Amino acid sequence: MVSQERRKFPRLKDEGLSLKLRLDDFDSITHTMNISSSGVYCKLDKELPLMSRVKLMLMIPDPEKDGNLKDLEVDGVVVRQHPVTIDGVIKHYDVAIFFEDLSEKDKGIIAGYIKRKGLA
Repeated sequence: MVSQERRKFPRLKDEGLSLKLRLDDFDSITHTMNISSSGVYCKLDKELPLMSRVKLMLMIPDPEKDGNLKDLEVDGVVVRQHPVTIDGVIKHYDVAIFFEDLSEKDKGIIAGYIKRKGLA
């Protein structure tokens, strides 16, 4: 039996988008593991408390500017995180961040990127 997708926005597995994250005195540069118009899944080297509010800077290729990067500043909330352990040692944390109050323009930019990459 095929399960039905419950997500409102399509998700793209993409490890190529750069991402800057800031929470209080913690700053990190990482990359996405997947992205949708509602959030992002990424790897971090530090555990973040659930429901933490973070500032994100997504760097998305802009097709109108020959693929130059467009920086999207986004507020987010950590909704899931778990440690990735190898040989009993925590290597990193996989973190899901929900975009909070994303503008329709920015949703459109992300959705356009997902559509372009999904068709490639």
